[in-house]
Amino acid sequence: MKSLRPLLLTLATLACQPDDPALGDPGIAIRDSVGIRIIENPLPPEDSRLDWKIGPEPTLSIGRAEGEEPYLLHFVRNAMRLGDGRILVPNGGSNELRFFDAMGNHLATTGGRGEGPGELERLLRIDPWPGDSILARNAPNMGIAVFDSDGNHGRTFTMADDGRVPGFLWNPFHPTRDGGMIVVSNWEYEGDEERILDDIKVQIRDGEGEVRNDLGIHPGMESNDTEWATIYARGSVVAVWGDLVIISTNYRYELKAFTSDGELARIVRRGHELRAPTEEEVMANIERNTRPGTPPAEMRRRRQSAVIAEYFPAYRGARSDAAGYLWVREYDFPLEDRPAPLWTVFGPDGRMLGLLETPVGLRVSEIGEDYILGVARDELGVERVELWPLER
Repeated sequence: MKSLRPLLLTLATLACQPDDPALGDPGIAIRDSVGIRIIENPLPPEDSRLDWKIGPEPTLSIGRAEGEEPYLLHFVRNAMRLGDGRILVPNGGSNELRFFDAMGNHLATTGGRGEGPGELERLLRIDPWPGDSILARNAPNMGIAVFDSDGNHGRTFTMADDGRVPGFLWNPFHPTRDGGMIVVSNWEYEGDEERILDDIKVQIRDGEGEVRNDLGIHPGMESNDTEWATIYARGSVVAVWGDLVIISTNYRYELKAFTSDGELARIVRRGHELRAPTEEEVMANIERNTRPGTPPAEMRRRRQSAVIAEYFPAYRGARSDAAGYLWVREYDFPLEDRPAPLWTVFGPDGRMLGLLETPVGLRVSEIGEDYILGVARDELGVERVELWPLER
């Protein structure tokens, strides 16, 4: 962490300077437009890398091919590191919350399959909640269960019906710092009929599932009226970045950040070259999503019926870390063998710092100030939760 101080001082110094282009950063321009800060970053050289270091191997690995039940993991979507260093693993295969110490030793298990207090119907993921609490979804009836840091169940609540969209059709995305949560829906009811919208509705709900703020309607996934989904469709990106909420699309390399009141506060852009899918890439997608042995005539019909996105998505998604930096996952083009997941890292003020690779096969759950926590699967399909050291 010793190398982080000069960088933070640099960012603080820059934040106090006037809104002039560059400010010592080649190619970066910052301007204000009607109260909206716009940060334009250049396209980084493909072979450039940010001078942060991720350790050559994990310092902690939880999960085994055989042995005691708590170490046999199944359907783990994410993991969480608690304030005292313990690791919490939501084991979706058994709907259990499994607690491990900082050395990877099993401590306790709570939850379990069922519809009673503290039981979970279908455990998808966990999220931190203010006051060292834990959110687990989905509890019975598409609810959200709240546990304390020792796994004791506090209560369960569901999303309230806002009049047009039933509560169970709101998808909780991210908790906010003040005890709220970002929820998204692309459904609507007209009378007794339900329909999927091309747009998404975004709200902030409180700890009872009631609407706190409505963040409006925004573009959603590319869609069409055919029986097949759009190939390489672009869509919406929703994430929390400090006190801001990112609601954007990956049609271009742009991230729009809103206040909790729904006001657009910041736009972060990065240079990007639009690329259209080739015929070979289209056929690769069709083959990957078609059962083996499908007759050639059916494959040709699918190709003739296919609707193809004009361009590939500009990026895959975004997430923030414990220090307020924004990590944007680069898009993995088909038929290209990228050795490791690639990210563009932006400072808390939206200035691009550079490109960084995370470990091969690691699905990132959480980025702390000096670690990366994620879920990996080996060649035998064994799931493991891994903690990797990060030096900024």
